[in-house]
Amino acid sequence: MNNTLYGETIMERIKSFCVDHRVLKQGIYLSRVDDDITTFDIRMTTPNVDKALEPKAAHAIEHIGATLLRNGQYKDHIIYFGPMGCMTGFYLISKDLDLDKINEIVTDLFTQVAKWTGPIPGAVPEECGNYTYMDLEKAKKSAQFFLDAPWEHEYTYL
Repeated sequence: MNNTLYGETIMERIKSFCVDHRVLKQGIYLSRVDDDITTFDIRMTTPNVDKALEPKAAHAIEHIGATLLRNGQYKDHIIYFGPMGCMTGFYLISKDLDLDKINEIVTDLFTQVAKWTGPIPGAVPEECGNYTYMDLEKAKKSAQFFLDAPWEHEYTYL
């Protein structure tokens, strides 16, 4: 990895900053493997091209997605599901699941989000620190936008 000057300090560029975001597309990418723990990059929008996710939509997707994943068939393999700071997608950290299985899980997950009709799980003051900061309709549209796109699976590195 390249070293980069940040202010007065030279630091190793972290792996995610080595991905060329100018050519990154929507899709699911194997981001990192640490023994039996794998981080997947679920890119819902094309970075710097598509409009980023609305934060309220991402928050709703996080609540619905985390609830479904942690109650689903692979719940014992799910470690974390949460939004990227750049609001172009989510990270899914899992144990002992490969890309093919994650593709199936994510397709099912976002199909359920796109069709969600019930209340958003955890969207009450005793369960969430910002429970009113959610938009279910935009979450559903964002999930469908992702499902309708062709997905890429291979990074291009700088």
